[in-house]
Amino acid sequence: MPERRPRKDATRNREAVLAAADALFTRCDSPEDVTMADIATEAGVGKGTLFRAFGDRAGLLRALYEARLEPVRKAVEAGPPPLGPGTPPRERVPALLDAVLCFKLDNRHLALALEESGSGSPYLAEHYQRWHRLLQAVLEQVPGMTDSDFTAHALLAATRADLVEHLAGTQRVPRERMRAQLAEFTGRVLARGPVREESAEE
Repeated sequence: MPERRPRKDATRNREAVLAAADALFTRCDSPEDVTMADIATEAGVGKGTLFRAFGDRAGLLRALYEARLEPVRKAVEAGPPPLGPGTPPRERVPALLDAVLCFKLDNRHLALALEESGSGSPYLAEHYQRWHRLLQAVLEQVPGMTDSDFTAHALLAATRADLVEHLAGTQRVPRERMRAQLAEFTGRVLARGPVREESAEE
């Protein structure tokens, strides 16, 4: 059977909902203030439309997050340096982390709402596991790196949405300062790879 295409009105409603949610999260004081009812009103659709299309608030957040992340994902999968796959690993690791940080700075409330939604472990979320797998794979190509799995977790912890919100929102750390701090931290981690291996042999 040929694949069924979404009805035009369903596609239009979905786009309207994502645009409405995007606008609300951008201008809200706290992501907790944005409800499904608010999004439905902003989009001009019924709440039932939201639940049919996205399942629940977490599903809507994931869909919006993925839509906003699409340009970054394309650059990572097939783009030119420094994000693309042809980049040397010691250059690609900091570039990937910088991309994650910049994305969360540009989408602070959305990223915070997504990472705080649900009762399960954030480390089991599909979007987190995707970044971890990618980062781990690149770290495995770094000479002297002995524990790429843990190192990927540790580096991604520096880009957690709650930390980004604390630094950018509460402490008012400038964007470029945060980027420089992350790059410096990442550089130190990458430089220590061979040291760990030598220490373990002593």
